[in-house]
Amino acid sequence: MAQSVASTAAKSSFGPSGDLEPLTPVIPALVKKDSKLANNWKTKPVHELSDAELLAMPDSEYMNVVQMAAFRLKLVVLKRDILSNAGETTEHLREDTSVVPDPADRATIEEEHALELRTRDRERKLLKKIEQSIGRIDAGDYGYCDETGEAIGVGRLLARPTATLSLEAQQRRELKQKMFGD
Repeated sequence: MAQSVASTAAKSSFGPSGDLEPLTPVIPALVKKDSKLANNWKTKPVHELSDAELLAMPDSEYMNVVQMAAFRLKLVVLKRDILSNAGETTEHLREDTSVVPDPADRATIEEEHALELRTRDRERKLLKKIEQSIGRIDAGDYGYCDETGEAIGVGRLLARPTATLSLEAQQRRELKQKMFGD
């Protein structure tokens, strides 16, 4: 009985939230701009713009008011999802405090709790990055590389809305870390 409750709690905390569609990563190198969608951003409200429509926007409109608002919306939704998951975790951990006499069942429950807590810790770190990204949007710095100042690119930002480095700068950083350690 206790094992099924713990398993259910762990599974429900890792499943997708029912009312929102998950963010699908876009690989920037493989994305082609659809010219039919290029001007949709002028007539559609921000919350109705698709990722394809954001990608189709002309390069001259990079990080204009519409794109900034679209990315802000994505970040706010991501933040809301993480915060609701954290509330669910707290609730699940409280529910699963029953005493289980079998050591194997107890170990399973504790391992599931540890896994859930590690996941929430990663989400806590992501929450800080989301807050920083929202701050960058407010400051007008969002979408530009911290190291080089060049555009990060819409495709990369759709795949990872908290990115602060262009793909090339990130690759250089990872190569340095691999060669010289942290």
